[in-house]
Amino acid sequence: MPTNTTKQKLSQLGLSTLAQVAYGQMLTELLSSLSKLPLPAVVGISGAQGSGKSTLAALLAVELQAKGIKAQAVSLDDYYLGTNARSQLAKQVHPLLAQRGVPGSHDIQQALEDTHAVLTGKPVKLPVFDKASDDRLSALAAQQLDLLIVEGWCLGVSAQDDVDLLQPLNKLEAEEDTDVRWRHYVNKQLAGSYADYWRLLQPLIWLKAPDWESICRWRAKQEQQLWQQRGAGMSECELSRFMLPFQRLTQASFQQLPHKADYTVQLDLNQQPVAIISKELI
Repeated sequence: MPTNTTKQKLSQLGLSTLAQVAYGQMLTELLSSLSKLPLPAVVGISGAQGSGKSTLAALLAVELQAKGIKAQAVSLDDYYLGTNARSQLAKQVHPLLAQRGVPGSHDIQQALEDTHAVLTGKPVKLPVFDKASDDRLSALAAQQLDLLIVEGWCLGVSAQDDVDLLQPLNKLEAEEDTDVRWRHYVNKQLAGSYADYWRLLQPLIWLKAPDWESICRWRAKQEQQLWQQRGAGMSECELSRFMLPFQRLTQASFQQLPHKADYTVQLDLNQQPVAIISKELI
């Protein structure tokens, strides 16, 4: 069962009693599996915006630490290239690469090096990205880990066939990527170093949202919370535009990850876990 610390954190999330019980059961099941992994290991948690992957990663790390396992969580977002590096990509490849998010906007080589360090028992300095300043901060102090949990919105997603890239999926692709150059670049990154990285994340846990519309709703809820906390954030129009680069790969995940994820956590419309499906049972 989850520790008292985790129970307190669950209560702070504003979940109903029933939802807290469901979340606790999910944690218990995942912890039972993760505790049996041969160490060192690197685990992946994939899920779209607002699915709760960062919360799950943090809670799993706390619970594993309570079991004496040196565990830490890091986000794929922490590997984002800084503003200057993305500006160079925007000039050299495509203007859409100035926005952080899609494959190609991360320092994926550093992610690979950090993962190999963990798997070979070497100390690792995990990165920290500050979204407020849109730039990288100093890395954390070096630490030797038994288990690293990586969470990210597109973990495990594979490159698509070139023919599938031709038809625009939304307004952004139709109007801002008319020559398909951006789509091809992102796809090439997925087929290269990102695929190498995904293969190291074992097992892969997928937080499955009901649909794209739910994800947009959850992300809007996050933005409303930012407005309440900071008095600033994106407008409804800005948020709608912000979400468009994520749509193609998020919808691809609905097709691909049911066959790839070792554990699929099904979420309801309120972002709560309702079932866990193990790949062994599929």
